[in-house]
Formats: sequence, C-alpha cells, structure tokens
Amino acid sequence: MATIVTGEGGNAVKGVIFNIQTFSTEDGPGLRTTAFFKGCPLRCAWCHNPEGLSPKPQLIWHAARCIGCGECLLSCPNSALTRRPEGVVIDRRKCRACGTCAGVCPAAALEVVGRVISADWLAAELARDVEFYRSSGGGVTFSGGECLAQPEFYLATAGLLRAAGIHVALDTSGFAPSPVFDRAVEACDLVLFDLKLIDPDRHRRATGVDNRLILENARRLAASGRPFWVRFPVIPGYTDDDENVRAVSEFISREMPGAERVDFLAYNNLCESDYQRLDMPYPLAGRGLLSRADMDRVLAVAREAGLDPVPGGALAVDASGGGRPPSAADDRKLNGGTLQ
Repeated sequence: MATIVTGEGGNAVKGVIFNIQTFSTEDGPGLRTTAFFKGCPLRCAWCHNPEGLSPKPQLIWHAARCIGCGECLLSCPNSALTRRPEGVVIDRRKCRACGTCAGVCPAAALEVVGRVISADWLAAELARDVEFYRSSGGGVTFSGGECLAQPEFYLATAGLLRAAGIHVALDTSGFAPSPVFDRAVEACDLVLFDLKLIDPDRHRRATGVDNRLILENARRLAASGRPFWVRFPVIPGYTDDDENVRAVSEFISREMPGAERVDFLAYNNLCESDYQRLDMPYPLAGRGLLSRADMDRVLAVAREAGLDPVPGGALAVDASGGGRPPSAADDRKLNGGTLQ
C-alpha cells in the first residue's frame, strides 16, 4: 500500500474531475488508473468525452432508468426540471447542478457529472491500486478534458503520487502557456501528446483553437528529455486524408524523433448518447467508423514518412469479421456534490 504524505493540514488545492477509470490498458504502460479532469479549451468536433468540456459539474438525465415518479420535479430549488412527452427536460439556464434532485431520485435517473475534490483525496484514491501498478509496470494517467486547464491541481496531485513512488503519465493536447506546459512535463514520468492537424486553418476550424502553441510545445517536449508518446486521432473527414496524415507523420519524424511510441487511434462513435444527455449537438452524428482498408491506407502513408505507428481504436466490422472493437474498462464514476 502506497502512503500519500500530504503534509500538515493536507493539500488544500482543489479541482474538478468527472471520472476515474481503473484497469486501463490504453493510457500508458502496464495497468493504470486514469483520472479525467473537467474543462477543456478545445472544441474538437469528434471529442469522445463531452462531459469533460465544461469546467463545471453538470446534471444529466438517464431516460432508461427513469420511473416517472416526479420526485425530482418537486425537489428542484431552482425549478429547472419539467416533464414533457420526451421525458424530463433540464433548463440549463436555471440548473446549478446542486444535486438535490439526484439525491431524491429512487432510480438514480439523475446524475451530477463532475465533482470538486482536493488533491490529497484524489491522490489517495488513485494510490489504492498501487500493487497492480507495481506488478504490471503501470501507474496513474491524468487525462480529460485537458489537465493543463487545472495546472495547480494537476501539479499537486502528481507530486503526491510521485513522492509515493507511483508512475505518472500526462495525456495532453499541448494547448497551454509554455511555462505551464514545462512545469507539467517536469511533474510526470511520461507524456502522451496529442497531434491532430498541422495546417493551422484546418486545426482552427476543427478544434476551435490555433495550433501554433501546440506545435511549439511539441518541440519543447521533444527537447525536454522526458519520455513521451504521440497520439494521432484518425477521424474520417477531419484528419484521415493523405495530406494531413503525411504532414503529421513528417512533423513527428522531423521534430519529435525521440517518441517512444506513436499511436494512430481510429475514431469511435460510442459517445453520441453522452452528447444527448448533455443537450449538446453531436457534430459527427451518423458518421460511420473507419474501414480496415481506410486504416491500412493511413498507416501506409505514415510509414512512407518514416513512422512505425501502432494502430488502435475502433474499426468497422467487415464481412470477414475484421475490425477491432474498443476495449472495456471498469469505471469508478465520480458524480455529484463536493468532497473536501
């Protein structure tokens, strides 16, 4: 059992996370626990964690669980809930995600996604599986959202874990001021760095932000001496064309030659229901998965540019049964309220 030493009075730094996923095998070496931070400055059209976009806790309604008792409507202090033929409707202008309605719902149909917690609580929770980390060469990964949108919370929690001898990985878009990025890299053992698009106009249209800072931080990471992996999301209609695949691959080969691993991760569409529960439009609604032929083409272009990418993600199942489904993991959801 790892001992988390927080110092006198504990660590007062607090942040917001929306999930803890245990027994993860996709977010770094060995068996890992991944903590998902809430809040992200990017708005990628294909984002598969829409719960991580807003920095604040949010209320969601699970239609399949609801028994129609109406207790939630009576309990809401802000009159933010109404019942319509399609079910319970949340007025997000009024809802404060206080959790009152979720607390009285006998079917757990209402849920607050996101929780304010302290760094010492999170570090202790993540350290629970230390024996699995040590036996597998694993550890803890911080993901999101974007961890660097809550830099002090990340730094405090990562520091506690590393002091206890636990391997820490940072999964980041690289979109953060360079001084913040440099401190974040120093605070971990491995960086998982996402690269999406090289052309700045295309990047801005697809993600909502310019990529100059991201590319500069990619170069800074490569020069830092810290071990790193690069992750490239292969998104049909956005990142999978030969021009972009070639540009990304050449950038990695030229600017980030020390990458220990390069993952090409195929788009999956399992998140569409999450958008619906958050009353958000899903930009890729109805978009199919990549075929194996498409993924093979993308990999071939990358190899021509000097990379040896590792394929992952979800592929459409063809007539022969080919394709790779996403892996399942045990989630330890964190919902509702504030834990000191």
